[in-house]
Amino acid sequence: MAQLEKLEGNKAKLTITIDAQTFQKALNEAYKKTGRRYAVQGFRKGHAPRKVIEAYYGAGVFYEDAFELCWGEAYDAAVEEHDLFVVDRPDVDIEKIGEDEGIVFNATVTLKPEVTLGAYKGIAVPKADYTVTDEDVSKTLEAERENQARFVDVDRPAENGDRVLLDYSGSVDGEKFDGGTAEDQTLVLGSNTFIPGFEDQLVGIKAGESRDVNVTFPTEYHAEHLAGKAAVFACTVKAVQEKELPEIDDALIGDISEFETVDEWKADKKAKMLEEKKQYMDNMRENAALKGACDNAAVDIPDCMIERQVDYMVQDIRYRLQGSGLDWNTYLQYLNTTEDAMRQNYRAEAEARVKMQLVIEAVKNAENIEATDEEIREEVKKYAENSGMEAETFEQNLTDSDRAYFADRVAIDKTIKLITNAAVETEESEKAAE
Repeated sequence: MAQLEKLEGNKAKLTITIDAQTFQKALNEAYKKTGRRYAVQGFRKGHAPRKVIEAYYGAGVFYEDAFELCWGEAYDAAVEEHDLFVVDRPDVDIEKIGEDEGIVFNATVTLKPEVTLGAYKGIAVPKADYTVTDEDVSKTLEAERENQARFVDVDRPAENGDRVLLDYSGSVDGEKFDGGTAEDQTLVLGSNTFIPGFEDQLVGIKAGESRDVNVTFPTEYHAEHLAGKAAVFACTVKAVQEKELPEIDDALIGDISEFETVDEWKADKKAKMLEEKKQYMDNMRENAALKGACDNAAVDIPDCMIERQVDYMVQDIRYRLQGSGLDWNTYLQYLNTTEDAMRQNYRAEAEARVKMQLVIEAVKNAENIEATDEEIREEVKKYAENSGMEAETFEQNLTDSDRAYFADRVAIDKTIKLITNAAVETEESEKAAE
């Protein structure tokens, strides 16, 4: 049996007893595992009897190892006995220990917090707009046209919108700096790709001409040694090129798509844009409804849960960087930050994510939402198909733990739909969202 004492701040203390017989068994096991470490005069190292080692090194020589062998099982039983949901490793301290009296130890644990729900039905959300106009489609087609543009050499001074081919060499206080020199660099004037003021000073230049461009690096520039510094770039323009746009006609459509006419392309694009907008508006409605439910709820979130969520967020970035072949430290340098600063910046978002998870679970329990066998089968089938596996074989190999996982996924989805479907669209919330 274990005694439970509830503490402030989602904490609890378990006072757990391990009987003498169990502890003696653990002592024997500890001797078998670690006795070889101890040297005793008159015995080959590792062959001295347990009692001899205890007499030589002290009666408690195996206590620590024996405790490590037996406390975990007793702790798990105590957590189950009191039906606790522990969210962090316990803080353990031994109150009493002895071969003839057993062990009494305390385990202070952090518990999953209780949520006090507010209103989660009737949340005000922005009014959905599912319209896509012909003008929206035309803008998309114009963007496709821009992608098919080509640049041709012209014999005139460069204008905004033109592309120039240039060599440049930058210096600060007369000294060249790393990354400040390039050859055959292309630059579209007016694109604001380079340092502010750089492109403006090349307007009017002709192919074959050279010009010094004077700029000042921004104070927040990613390269600290250049931030706020005045620089001079010696530039030579090799070519000035003008953008040529193709006509919007059936020939262009044939080049950029599987369709033969402009009208066919527009009809298909409009249908896709409608589907994308519906998905966007549905997501916005869902996010607004969940945020409203969270704002109306109260919960004291343990710091360890927030830190664990921050861990997930940082690790997710690390994985994505690895997939792109980028180094973590280089990434931090580029952002001019540290991992500690990044973690601190993520805390507010991490706390919001944890709160949302807890609120959704609380609503699920309040509404007694569960997954039916049929819903679980459908979820398993969908997962198997998306993973390229045969659904029937995959389902046959599921463990009880796997089924519980899919059942929880279904129940969570049903809970989110309940909150979202119960939301109310209002003009006021639409204006607030804007």
